[in-house]
Amino acid sequence: MTPEAETAARLAETQLRIALAAEAAGRAAADVRLIVVSKTFGAAEIIPVLAAGQRIFGENRVQEAKAKWPALKAEYPNLELHLIGPLQSNKAKEAVELFDAIHSIDREKIARALAEEMKKQGRRLELFVQVNTGEEPQKAGVPPSELPTLLALCRDELQLEITGLMCIPPVDEEAALHFAFLAKLAAENGLAGLSMGMSDDFETAVAFGATHVRVGSAIFGSRPNP
Repeated sequence: MTPEAETAARLAETQLRIALAAEAAGRAAADVRLIVVSKTFGAAEIIPVLAAGQRIFGENRVQEAKAKWPALKAEYPNLELHLIGPLQSNKAKEAVELFDAIHSIDREKIARALAEEMKKQGRRLELFVQVNTGEEPQKAGVPPSELPTLLALCRDELQLEITGLMCIPPVDEEAALHFAFLAKLAAENGLAGLSMGMSDDFETAVAFGATHVRVGSAIFGSRPNP
């Protein structure tokens, strides 16, 4: 089997696992969107996934995405690109130009920068607030206690439509506890979207209501060293 065929097979296997996890949870597979995380991989590795029909991809850094996605977007105009990594306010302009969704709003400065750029560019992006469910000091995300304040700012003052919440559980804790907590926070704040679950735990995330799962290495294989 060629490397391209192997990648396509891993994509199909991931899609099947999502569908089975959704079925086991009494959900429709179509209610779970697969974001293929292509960070650190170049166009040569991404094209086989595109050829297999995948159209939703996630990147961690604006600059890396800017280097490889405009050409691919020109070739595949129905692509959807999601920013799933931390965003600096000075990259807001480029992020709004390039991405269709941003999963990492975690503070007032970022929310204001995105609102301003979306207004300037006349673009409406799908937006998620990232919650630091484990309250880890080294990790991005708004602390759970500050979530209502940030959401009120986004909704009331900035007129941003927030789709849902995103989290990355601590590596040394049970992911299910964090997925359940994020689902509870979303319900309390009237949000339907849940961006949670990666290669090691996306089936668990689906069981707890994930609407978007972010899967990379299960499809591409091991990432190259930075």
